[in-house]
Amino acid sequence: MNADQLCGLLAEPSRLRTYSAIVLGAATPEQVAGSTGLDAPVVAKALQRLTKGGLITASREGFTADAGVFKDAVRAQLPERVPLDPDPARDNVLKSFIRDGRLTHFPTFPDKYKVVLEYLVQSFEVGRGYPEPELNELLNRWHPDHAALRRGLVDARLLQRENSVYTRTT
Repeated sequence: MNADQLCGLLAEPSRLRTYSAIVLGAATPEQVAGSTGLDAPVVAKALQRLTKGGLITASREGFTADAGVFKDAVRAQLPERVPLDPDPARDNVLKSFIRDGRLTHFPTFPDKYKVVLEYLVQSFEVGRGYPEPELNELLNRWHPDHAALRRGLVDARLLQRENSVYTRTT
């Protein structure tokens, strides 16, 4: 089931109220009607549709909700994540700090910070000189604190500075 189907099943107020009642513990049509205030025929129709749609299941003990369908629907629609680094250990570090092509926050552990800096420096051409304003603009695409990134890249010897021109060393 996908997210659109889930939304379609719950778009009708009577089905949403019925599903909510079952999630909150109602197990029989009478309990659902009592907690929702819906008429018995409306509850019966909602239960039938929700069961057919896979949101609830019926057993001898009564109706139960399958909350896992929401996680499954979201996971099914997520694009497959492309690793940021072929090394799984480095990729784990990078995915903790980089989202949608942006650095979310600076790592506090030096080893992790170095992994992030080594990843960021790949966006610069080796041997090409970048004047400071241009470098700042490029670093701002990663994180608003371009000065800290610039300092980190120089301190890690990934960029070399001479006369306010920065060059990628490796």
